[in-house]
Amino acid sequence: MNYKRFITAASASRKTSPIRVLTEILSRAPKSVISLAAGSPNPNTFPFKTAVITVENGKTIQFDEETMKRALQYSQTAGIPELLSWLKQLQVKLHNPPTLHYPPSQGQMDICVTTGSQDGLCKVFEMLINPGDNILLNEPVYSGTLEALHPLGCNMINVSSDEYGMIPDALKEILSRWKPEDSRDPEKNTPKFLYTVPNGNNPAGTSLTSDRKKEIYELARKYDFLIIEDDPYYFLQFNKPWAPTFLSMDTDGRVIRVDSFSKVLSSGLRIGFVTGPKPLIERVVLHTQVSTLHPSTFTQLMVSQLLHQWGEEGFLAHVERVIDYYRKQKDALLAAADKWLRGLAEWHAPTAGMFVWIKIKGISDVKQLIEEKAIKKEILMVPGNAFYIDSSAPSPYFRASFSLASPEQMDIAFQRLAQLIKESI
Repeated sequence: MNYKRFITAASASRKTSPIRVLTEILSRAPKSVISLAAGSPNPNTFPFKTAVITVENGKTIQFDEETMKRALQYSQTAGIPELLSWLKQLQVKLHNPPTLHYPPSQGQMDICVTTGSQDGLCKVFEMLINPGDNILLNEPVYSGTLEALHPLGCNMINVSSDEYGMIPDALKEILSRWKPEDSRDPEKNTPKFLYTVPNGNNPAGTSLTSDRKKEIYELARKYDFLIIEDDPYYFLQFNKPWAPTFLSMDTDGRVIRVDSFSKVLSSGLRIGFVTGPKPLIERVVLHTQVSTLHPSTFTQLMVSQLLHQWGEEGFLAHVERVIDYYRKQKDALLAAADKWLRGLAEWHAPTAGMFVWIKIKGISDVKQLIEEKAIKKEILMVPGNAFYIDSSAPSPYFRASFSLASPEQMDIAFQRLAQLIKESI
């Protein structure tokens, strides 16, 4: 893989921060080293001294005074070592990336912790996108992704999708505008990457099948583009077995995978992680060196202690409990939709995630209904136009989340919505 051709001039010009390098050296240095180098504040001056955090099984995570000093101090840019090693083992267990033992320059699997997966995604986008670059995705798309992409000035090419995600034949048709060898000619502006949320796509709730992933990966090889596998709902899949990931089939080192703990551990702790070829992960880390410096040491230590306490099996057992909760919530929302919206709207049962994507029949644009009339009836949902490249275009869809409301509240909400639809048709 020629990674240089994907990287923007801004990303390529990033150099290692000497002070950040010193932080790495100091973290590994013996206690006998006398450091007059670091600009680290003295932790004895910090007001926080100890902490005890109780987790769901009644066990505790304890920060004694020494641990607290470390938790409140600067740390390594890519993530604290014990969390990175745990996450690497998890990725090997779940995905067994073919690139694990490749030479570093040829796409060896690397990993870094980010301040939530959105932080990692934004840095990946800024590493890859020049104004005018072509990128591939499938609408509807998470609005946060669209808002990250729009200012970068890329051409977003929509690939048609259905209830099983992106359609490979539609992707083939778009790619037929180019010849495979055009990727070697910058003037041809072949697509730089394909962006996908393969499980429980937000907002549509669709998941790519294993066969479709294989077809898409082969097209990526043929036309030499990267795949950004944004998978925040990987740990919220309702059906077993879980489909193989793009990372698990990445023999070339062309997949950048973005994971999140937000849905299963905490959204407020802001812990995500990016896995991909070392030459690209290094660029993300260089960006972090001059932006946030590093993810929060405190939250990393907290998560790391929990994961080491649980072990992989304990973590996955927790994931199963979370899935069971969301499965019941999903069933409750679908039951309410079936009870009140049958004949007025249509939808598919989501395969992962926390959303149902609903199309209202007989109304070409539901924006006013959802944003004005529904709010007056004290029900909140997101109108579908927020999830399209052109957000001004009319959309008959809206997104309903089943994460927080009780089954009784879902029932009342859809009863009220049904009444509004009948009044509006």
